[in-house]
Amino acid sequence: MHTSSMLGQNIKKYRNKLRISQDTLSKYADLTVITVINVESGRTANPTISTVKKLADALGVSIDDLMK
Repeated sequence: MHTSSMLGQNIKKYRNKLRISQDTLSKYADLTVITVINVESGRTANPTISTVKKLADALGVSIDDLMK
């Protein structure tokens, strides 16, 4: 599986566990909702490490958790 789609699936999985919307996640991560949507959907093929770290922190997981 492609890394970006795995990343997106994991973001969605952890976001759903927390029962938060993409909009709420974007606020927690200090990112635009479009960025969250694009990373989660796999449209952003290579998000920056900074973006991935913000998402991981907002979800309360490690970058490794999002990447595996």
